[in-house]
Amino acid sequence: MSNSSSISHFLLLALANMRQLQLLHFCLLLGISLAALLGNGLIISAVACSHHLHTPMFFFLLNLALSDLGSICTTVPKAMHNSLWDTRNISYKGCATQLFFFLFFIAAEFYLLTIMCYDRYVSICKPLHYGTLLGTRACAHMAAAAWASAFLYSLLHTANTFSLPLCHGNVLGQFFCEIPQILKLSCSNSSLRELGLIAVNACLLFGCFVFIVFSYVQIFRVVLRIPSEQGRHKAFSTCLPHLAVVSLFISSAIFAHLKPPSLSSPSLDLAVSVLYSVVPPALNHLIYSLRNQELKAAVRRLMTGCFQEH
Repeated sequence: MSNSSSISHFLLLALANMRQLQLLHFCLLLGISLAALLGNGLIISAVACSHHLHTPMFFFLLNLALSDLGSICTTVPKAMHNSLWDTRNISYKGCATQLFFFLFFIAAEFYLLTIMCYDRYVSICKPLHYGTLLGTRACAHMAAAAWASAFLYSLLHTANTFSLPLCHGNVLGQFFCEIPQILKLSCSNSSLRELGLIAVNACLLFGCFVFIVFSYVQIFRVVLRIPSEQGRHKAFSTCLPHLAVVSLFISSAIFAHLKPPSLSSPSLDLAVSVLYSVVPPALNHLIYSLRNQELKAAVRRLMTGCFQEH
């Protein structure tokens, strides 16, 4: 295949070669996706239906749950289909669509996590200005900016990646479409443009990361000065879920893309790709709900109300 115009489909990485393992992977992915759909769906419903949860923190949590739902619905269904029907094919347009939405939801999640960090910073370090800095209009503008930025990020990368001529076949070393694997198929000279765009966006993402680190340094300095143990515990309880989600998201993505070549192997690469693309959306709702009593109470009321109606 000399260029991208002659490619009608790509071959994705198979999760397993044995039929029994393929069916096992299908069942595992089905369980993970159902748990993510249920958990994030409950968070979205609880926040939307409970008026006392209409606060900036829960508003951004609702947006995060939406991005998690979108992320897991972008990669997992195709992987389940391929495992169930013992195939590896994905169409050229299907690959472009999957890449666009994967980048869109992943970027939105990172931007939303950065905004949620700002919410925790203002809440703990500048509580007297919380209502002013994080009013209803400001929250709506920040959420809209996160989604719009993610859309632009995804559109630029997808359009640029699929405008590159592909000279090295159509086999992708990943179970879903992602930029590094497609760049491996491109002609060597043509990928420089996309690499330059990646470098620019990496600087932007690094700026968000620095902001998160700086914010938490300030947060911990303030919390450790709180005289009462109960006050410190309450402050930490609002920050730790967000910190855990950020750590899981960033550490899995960094290890997936920056691990030493000596550690690379097909099975490890597959496990790491699942870790950063599937696990965070499936676990975020658990991390937030386990330590947040208000959210757990709202979910219980929601479920109790549904059962009573039936």
